[in-house]
Amino acid sequence: MFSAIKRAIGERLATFLSKDLPGYQRLDTVSIQDVAAVLQRGDIVLVEGNTRISTAIKYLTQSSWSHACLYVGNTNDNCDTLNLIEANLKNGVHKVALSRYASLNLRICRPVSLSHEDTEKLIEFAQSKLGHQYDMKNIFDLIRYMIQKPAVPNRYRRSMLSLGSGEPTRAICSTLIAESFQSINYPILPTKGNDCGAYGEVPQYYKSHFTHFTPRDFDLSPYFKIIKPTIEKGFDYQQLNWQQPENPDLEQ
Repeated sequence: MFSAIKRAIGERLATFLSKDLPGYQRLDTVSIQDVAAVLQRGDIVLVEGNTRISTAIKYLTQSSWSHACLYVGNTNDNCDTLNLIEANLKNGVHKVALSRYASLNLRICRPVSLSHEDTEKLIEFAQSKLGHQYDMKNIFDLIRYMIQKPAVPNRYRRSMLSLGSGEPTRAICSTLIAESFQSINYPILPTKGNDCGAYGEVPQYYKSHFTHFTPRDFDLSPYFKIIKPTIEKGFDYQQLNWQQPENPDLEQ
């Protein structure tokens, strides 16, 4: 009985937090087809969401990116193929199509020098999480933020996104992807140790727990390359067709 009530409350909460907010504007002029054309297996797609929970995450992380997906498709896939793995409030860990995010600003983060073997291990690990539930405990502080909107000092904002139940069958979007990359020992934002010695030994690095990562960390990481579809196609600024203003005086 209690579990049924808890599940019903969770479903209502997920619906409320996942509702789109009015006034969102997409600034990116790249088509979703062009984004699909440059994606490679193992890429991370960051999303600037426009839901209630997205607003809270963007505030707490001081970033445009509130959501992250892992691309597990093939080069001949189109934007309607279910080839992104994500974790969201309503469906847990599941696959979605890139076209789902056609109306939102996106960024592609590509792991550098990732071998084919490790790429397959990465994707296999992420796909093993399909069907897991979203970690609702992770968002309790986000709910308090949306109700009270406190002035949270910068040093405490990340910790509000680093809670979670710790159960292996629950995840949020960024922790799912962080755990997948850590499963193949690929760095995101590792901590450099102080015990490097006095004779130039190779520095030792330490992993942060995967629950401590947020979507913006993949953007900030020095080990991921930012992919711009326009540049990948071969951009020539001299080929742009500029429209002349009807009233040139307004341009001054």
